[in-house]
Amino acid sequence: MQLKISAEDPLLCDFELPLRSLYYHLGFPVEIVTNSSEVQAGAEESWGNFRRVFSEPPVQIRIGVFEGGLSCPPPPVVRSQRNLLVHVADRENFVVSDIRRGFAFGWLTEATVRNRAYLRYHFLEGVAWSLLGSLYLTSIHGACVALDGRGVLLCGDSGAGKSTLAYACARRGWTFLSDDSSCLVRKRPGRVVTGNPNSMRFRESAAELFPELKKQPVTRRLSGDMAIELPTASVPGIKTWSECTIDYIVFLNRKDPDPSGFSPFPKERALQWFEQVVCYGEEDVRILQKASLQNLLAAEVFELRYRDLATAIGHLETLVLQGSSVTSEFCMKSGD
Repeated sequence: MQLKISAEDPLLCDFELPLRSLYYHLGFPVEIVTNSSEVQAGAEESWGNFRRVFSEPPVQIRIGVFEGGLSCPPPPVVRSQRNLLVHVADRENFVVSDIRRGFAFGWLTEATVRNRAYLRYHFLEGVAWSLLGSLYLTSIHGACVALDGRGVLLCGDSGAGKSTLAYACARRGWTFLSDDSSCLVRKRPGRVVTGNPNSMRFRESAAELFPELKKQPVTRRLSGDMAIELPTASVPGIKTWSECTIDYIVFLNRKDPDPSGFSPFPKERALQWFEQVVCYGEEDVRILQKASLQNLLAAEVFELRYRDLATAIGHLETLVLQGSSVTSEFCMKSGD
């Protein structure tokens, strides 16, 4: 759409955005208001498979698109003060969010929105995460899988193997909930986690472990690294869940694989690791997020050392299926 700045509206405050659509990110309503069918198509790719689970009023993301831009800009820089958060790629591509009010607006070029993966990852999903996280959720840098109704949160720094192990578990018959981005639902009692079971993202090297990934599209992560995106519906036999209760938290360790198996992991150390994501928003929101993380740590917490995926899955299945005897043995060894 041709951008026309008039003397009556020099800041584009009243620029017409005639297209409205409602989606459900992680089950929460997200309203997209725009003048671009490309933005709507990106939102449909990200959230078209979600259904409404929660009754909260929708957060709103308003995105104006205008002609221009020779190519897609670099990944945006994200900065925040109090209730405001900004994603800025360059002078023509940015989004500003009021995370307390659940509202965001921004402007993007046509060249940017044509890169569907970039648009979705940085300016749709990223903004929706920040709005919903402030209001209703607490982010966790962990993958989530379940067996026999028991949820396991796979944690660790980037490169720890969370996504590959979660996928390997799903291929073996576990239920998949999320790859490396899970969220605690603060309004739910207990340790309820939700995530995106509709797709997985892997490092490019994962194709060496799973040949079927070689045919999947490659997108760019927030870090700038390339990633493979896999719709779970395209993999026969994979079971998915939209939320589950966490019974076990497992920190992955492939750097020091011996001796293979579980060992106790200090809950104070786990809390410090989880709280790294509580890094923006006003103080009352951070207090609620930290309280939900404290509650999460009522689950059993372990470190898992392993060399290969088959061994890791075997250990996890033993933990889940023989939990009481296994955890008792660990506690005795640790002196708890």
